Amino acid sequence: MSLASFTARREALRAILERPAVTAPGSVFDAASGRLAMAAGYEVGLFAGSVASHVILGAPDIIVLTLTELVEQTRRITRATELPLVVDADHGYGNALNVMRTVVELEAAGAAALTVEDSVLPRRYGGVGGPGGEIISREEYGDKLKAAIAARTDPALVIIGRTEGMPRGLDEALARVRIAREAGVDMVFVRNVNDLDSVKAIYEASGGLPMVLNTTPGSIEELAANGMRLFFQGHAPYFVMLNALYESYQHILRGGAPADLNPKTLPAELLAIALDEAEYGRLGKEYLGG
Repeated sequence: MSLASFTARREALRAILERPAVTAPGSVFDAASGRLAMAAGYEVGLFAGSVASHVILGAPDIIVLTLTELVEQTRRITRATELPLVVDADHGYGNALNVMRTVVELEAAGAAALTVEDSVLPRRYGGVGGPGGEIISREEYGDKLKAAIAARTDPALVIIGRTEGMPRGLDEALARVRIAREAGVDMVFVRNVNDLDSVKAIYEASGGLPMVLNTTPGSIEELAANGMRLFFQGHAPYFVMLNALYESYQHILRGGAPADLNPKTLPAELLAIALDEAEYGRLGKEYLGG
């Protein structure tokens, strides 16, 4: 399959962000899921750090995943599908200099966008993890975002400043949105916003930057009018897949016939898309004597 260049995908994402509408990316985690998401009609893919940790390590989302592992899996997705891919880069895998390395590697791997957040990761000894956990200082957050901007070589790459400021109050979240704007990010992502007035305040504080939200505190039309452009709605397809695996294993282990599961299996035409069989067939005819 001939794929669009990485820059073309980034430009396609930017065109989507310019529309006065909200787009929900499809949660993807490998080559096959990326192809299926595109076949289903998604315009954007999302590769979450939590799902990366699950798929690659079988570990919870506690930052035991390495940058190298994240980059390798990102590359597997982007070389299989031209879906513009948003990559959750967590804290950028360290300080501002580590963030620069993260941007360089994910850009080279074909990410169309990446997020950098202000959480203290991994959890420090004696620290508080999870929602409401520790966050870095405003100054460090700003410098990490500035470093991310400085590190990209393709200006089409979208840098998203993500903040966990809301558990500390709207004022703290707004201060960090302003810091992200001043650093030069392309988008802002404030997690767990629960009312439309806060969305409006964030949009104003950002200077009108497009916004990512993981909640819908208002109608989609209202949110779109106030800057929301991407909706990160979780990773249900991934968890449904895991449950299907477990139920299938149980069925067969308990004496059930594999054929009983045929009605639930992926249709042949979709499997062919997931595996890019048409392209491999074409290559076989051209280079393997038919």
